[in-house]
Amino acid sequence: MADKVKLSKDGSSIDFIQSEVLPTSLKKFRQSPEIEGFYRFVFENDLQKEAYEILERIINERKAAKKAEKAEAQQAKKNEAAAVAAKEKAEKQAAKEKILAEKEAAKEALRLEKEREKAEKMAEKEKAAAKAKADKEKAMAKAKADKEKALAKAKADKEKAMAKAKADKEKAAAAKAKADKEKAAAAKAKAAKGKAKAPAKAPTKAATKPAKAKAPAKAAAKKPAAKAKGKKK
Repeated sequence: MADKVKLSKDGSSIDFIQSEVLPTSLKKFRQSPEIEGFYRFVFENDLQKEAYEILERIINERKAAKKAEKAEAQQAKKNEAAAVAAKEKAEKQAAKEKILAEKEAAKEALRLEKEREKAEKMAEKEKAAAKAKADKEKAMAKAKADKEKALAKAKADKEKAMAKAKADKEKAAAAKAKADKEKAAAAKAKAAKGKAKAPAKAPTKAATKPAKAKAPAKAAAKKPAAKAKGKKK
């Protein structure tokens, strides 16, 4: 086995002849030719202290590496847990915000619905008020037109009645004037006839007779006038 350990000519390095079979357990590893050759080399060259220091340094480095790996794994696990917790927290916060947003949206929708209903009611109220105002104005206009029409009709009837009364008055006056004229003519003719029949011996009596005949003419003139008044009534 000693021939398996080879030292370089300058003594800076050691060459090991590796076996083709790898050890499958710790006991076999310790009994492997490479480890046996290494122990023999250390013992023959009195390198126990240096070998211990080297091995201790390697072990410490490996421990530190394992510790660092473990710390890194723990930190990664911690970071992962923190990330999961943060994610869960974010999801909870998002769910909470979503619920709040849904509540706010529902509240806003309800408010908008109320405002829409209020606006519709206000519009209906304004429409009803406008309709009532229009109906009132229409009724007032109709009443005014009816009043004006009634006044115009009353005025026309009054004017017609006045015109008729005037015409009747003028007609009665004309009839009266005609009757008076006819009476006067009749009285004159009668007087002339009476004068013609009177005797020549008594001129004084004949002269007085026509004067007496005038009285019946006046009475006759009064009677047609009364008749004309009755007709006027």
